Amino acid sequence: MGLNGILNINKPAGPTSFNIVALVRRLTGEKRVGHAGTLDPAACGVLPVCLGQATRISEYLHAFSKEYQAVIELGTTTDTYDREGRVTGRGDTDGITFPLVQKTLQSFEGLIDQVPPAFSAIKVKGRQSYDLARAGIEIAHRPRRISIDRIEVLEFKSPCIKLVIVCSKGTYIRSLARDLGEKLGCGAFLKDLVRSAYGPFKVGEAASPESLQNTVTAGQLSSLLYPLDYPLTVWPKYITTSDEALKITGGLDINLIGVNPGDNTYHRAYHPDGHFLAVMKFMPDSGLWHPEKVFNL
Repeated sequence: MGLNGILNINKPAGPTSFNIVALVRRLTGEKRVGHAGTLDPAACGVLPVCLGQATRISEYLHAFSKEYQAVIELGTTTDTYDREGRVTGRGDTDGITFPLVQKTLQSFEGLIDQVPPAFSAIKVKGRQSYDLARAGIEIAHRPRRISIDRIEVLEFKSPCIKLVIVCSKGTYIRSLARDLGEKLGCGAFLKDLVRSAYGPFKVGEAASPESLQNTVTAGQLSSLLYPLDYPLTVWPKYITTSDEALKITGGLDINLIGVNPGDNTYHRAYHPDGHFLAVMKFMPDSGLWHPEKVFNL
């Protein structure tokens, strides 16, 4: 059957998200491994890694908000918008006060349009954007609609600002740093970044690559493996009858007895014996629930 579940890995600065996936694949022997939510090599923090059938629920994880702790340095710009890039400019920070920083940051809260960095993993005509940027090809990404739910200043010691940011998928904290510098008129870049939370996964509970390796060596991987339905508990739970379970396994749409979808487009369906059976999606046209993902656990 293989391994099925999710690892909460605390990615260190340096390796790519794919490097962590390759490490997990090598340590566990599981071929089906994927991560949810890429972290830049220079960033660290929570990186959910899905194994086995959990790779099929990774798409639902993208809907979760993410929390970051970031350090932005004012007065300097780089071509990558972070410390890894080439310095492209210097600016004067003498007139930048704490009240001005707070007021400017407030303008980024809510729904905003953000332009992703040229140095990013976004694909342009089949090629990674950062490959094109490194080759000197000018990239102009279209703005994307994102949501920043909260920005809080934890510390301001010019030229550095330490922030906590809660935001939606697709948000580039590097672009936020760049945009903040532009609005303040002094330039800025992202100096440090930690993803402190991703949905239910917290950095304080995450395992380092070294800890993962030691745990696997000790034969205790299960102690770090979250059930694949763990992040889906925000959806209501439905326990099927044996007959309903057979229909769901066969891919048939069914009526979930006594369930009013309300605001819940998705439900978790469980077999009468208790095991997680399927992700059910409500289909308004038919009034039935469709087994969008069925799991053979």
